Amino acid sequence: MKAGLVQTRTGLDPQKNAADLAEAAEKLAVAGADIIFTPEMCGVLDRNTARLKAAATSEALDPAIAALSAVASRHATPIAIGSLAIRDETASADRLANRSIVLGADGRIVARYDKMHLFDVDLPNGDRYRESASFLSGERVQLVDFPWGRLGLTICYDLRFPQLHNALAMAGAQVIAQPAAFTRPTGEAHWHVLLRARAIETGAFLVAAAQSGLHADGRETYGHSLVVDPWGKVLLDMGEEPGTAIVELNLDEVADARARIPNLRHARPLAGAEVAQA
Repeated sequence: MKAGLVQTRTGLDPQKNAADLAEAAEKLAVAGADIIFTPEMCGVLDRNTARLKAAATSEALDPAIAALSAVASRHATPIAIGSLAIRDETASADRLANRSIVLGADGRIVARYDKMHLFDVDLPNGDRYRESASFLSGERVQLVDFPWGRLGLTICYDLRFPQLHNALAMAGAQVIAQPAAFTRPTGEAHWHVLLRARAIETGAFLVAAAQSGLHADGRETYGHSLVVDPWGKVLLDMGEEPGTAIVELNLDEVADARARIPNLRHARPLAGAEVAQA
């Protein structure tokens, strides 16, 4: 299976961002990608809560979904949109969904995943993030079946929660999408090691399309979109510049890795922790 990745430096203009995504996806589809992956918040990246909420629309009106749907259907190439800020009419009017959208080969939406773990963090460099001020957390684990195999969905901060990745692997995921907009400080410290760890623990391919560079809202993201194989080997590192890349995944390696280290079969439910007094 050939995975195409888009690395972006998303700005504040939804229409321009949608056009840039479509251009990149078109390039990858023409080059023979079997599925295309984009980063988290690739429609608009903005930590100004009021401005983000003003820019957000429903799925039906989102320009990135419309533009990428056209590419997917024109080339019969599925696209895993890393995530978008979506105004969900069934949810709270005050908060949005940070939502992955998977488009099938006909361009229609076949799956949705709302980010479970929200990034409410104060970093040592003074940066402060409160995703819960803008977004509702998701509650459902989501997988998608394709002719080539089964894909599990996660988003960014989910990377720090191995229980989600293990649940996806135990449900049969051979590839796990890990779109992100990792900050530079946390990316430099943890991005590579966490992705390698999740790949090793699950015996799955981790495909992590990422945001990169200094954005219009003032944040700086780490980039380094990665693909990691089930044994923890980095197959692709896109560095720090926006662009596209294709990497071929041999899904037979998933069964091989899980046979060599059968930790998923050995996993046991854990009872409550006991604390002894020294």
